[in-house]
Amino acid sequence: MGKTTYKRLKGSQNLRQRLLLATLSSSPVLIEDIRADDTLPGLRQHEVSLLRLFEKVSDDCVIEINETGTKLKYKPGIVMGGRHLVHDCGVSRSIGYFLEPLILLGLFAKKPLTIRLKGITNDSKDPSVDSFRSTTLPLLKRFGVPSEGLNLKIESRGSPPHGGGEVVLTIPVVQSLNAVTWTDVGMVKRIRGVTFSTRVSSQFENTMIHAARGIFNHFIPDVHIFTDHKAGTQAGNSPGYGISLVAETNAGCFISADTAIAYAREEETGDIEDEKKELMPPEYVGEQIASILLGEIEQGGVVDSTHQGLLFLLCALCPQDVSKVRSAKLSPYGIEMLRHIRDFLGVKFVIKPDPFTGTVILKCLGCGLKNLNRKVS
Repeated sequence: MGKTTYKRLKGSQNLRQRLLLATLSSSPVLIEDIRADDTLPGLRQHEVSLLRLFEKVSDDCVIEINETGTKLKYKPGIVMGGRHLVHDCGVSRSIGYFLEPLILLGLFAKKPLTIRLKGITNDSKDPSVDSFRSTTLPLLKRFGVPSEGLNLKIESRGSPPHGGGEVVLTIPVVQSLNAVTWTDVGMVKRIRGVTFSTRVSSQFENTMIHAARGIFNHFIPDVHIFTDHKAGTQAGNSPGYGISLVAETNAGCFISADTAIAYAREEETGDIEDEKKELMPPEYVGEQIASILLGEIEQGGVVDSTHQGLLFLLCALCPQDVSKVRSAKLSPYGIEMLRHIRDFLGVKFVIKPDPFTGTVILKCLGCGLKNLNRKVS
C-alpha cells in the first residue's frame, strides 16, 4: 500500500456533497479551515453525526478530526449497507439533511440498506420526510432504481427543538443507473399533499388545507391533501405543525414544496428567555406554501429547486451515455453540485439556456459508475 494522496479542500461549506462524492469516487479528502475564524470553530454536531453515519454504513473508512475540529481527514471505505442499522441524527438538523447522501450510498452498497433514523422529521430548513417519500423516491425510479425495496416509513413525527421522530429507510442496490432524456415537463394534472400536527390541535391541519385549497381551486379541481395527526409517543417531544405539497404532471414530474412551524432551537434564537415567540398561524402557512408550490411550477424545471443537486448527481453517475435534462434557473446548491461533480468525477455538463421558457437544458456524459461492491447472485 503506497502513501495515500489526499484531495485538499478548504472551508466548511458543502461538506455533505464533498463527503458523498469522495465516497462514491473513492478519493480521500483533507478539508482544512473548517470555520477556523468563528467564535465556535470546527465541525458542528450535525456534521459529526453525518460522519458517524458514513462510518456506520461503510467498512474500513478512516476519519481523523483534529482537536479543534477545524481539520478533517476522510478516507472512504467500502459501502456495506446492511439491515437493522440505527442512527440518531441529533436535533441540530432534521433527518432530511441525512437522507440525501444516504440514498446514494445505499444504491451503491454491497447489500441492501435498512436503517432507522431518529431525530427531527419536519423543519423549515431541510426537505421534510414527506417530500422525500412523495418526490425523491419517484425521481430515483426515473433512473432505473427498482421500486421494490425502495421505501421510507414514517413511524413517529418529531418537531424542533427536541425531535423524537423516527423513520425507517430501505434502499435496494443497483448494478448501475440508467441515462435519461427528460426535458418534457408537461402540465400539472393533480396536487397531493399531507399535513401533520404534533402536540397541537388537529384543527390546525384543516385550517392549512382549507387555505391551500382556496388557492389551488382556481386552477385545478384534483386536489387532495391528507391529514396525519399524531398523538402520544408518535408525536415526538415538541409541538409543531406543517404541510408538504406535491404537484404531479402528466409527463411524470413531481414538484414539491414543504414547510413546518415549530419553536426555534435555542442556538438559533441566541437567547434562552422563557417567553416563547408567536408562531405563524396555520392559514398563513397553507397560503404561503401553496404560493411557493405555484412558484416552483412556474419555474418550469423537471424537478423543484431543492432536488436540482440530486438530479445533476444522478445524471453524472449514469453509464457512459448522454443524459439530457431540463432544469429551472440554477439554484446556488445546484451550481455548487456541478462544480463538485467536475472536481471529483470529472464530468462536465453542457449548459444551454432556453430563452422561450426561461429554463436551462443540461447535457452530460455519465462517468459510468458501476457498483463493484455488490454481491453478484
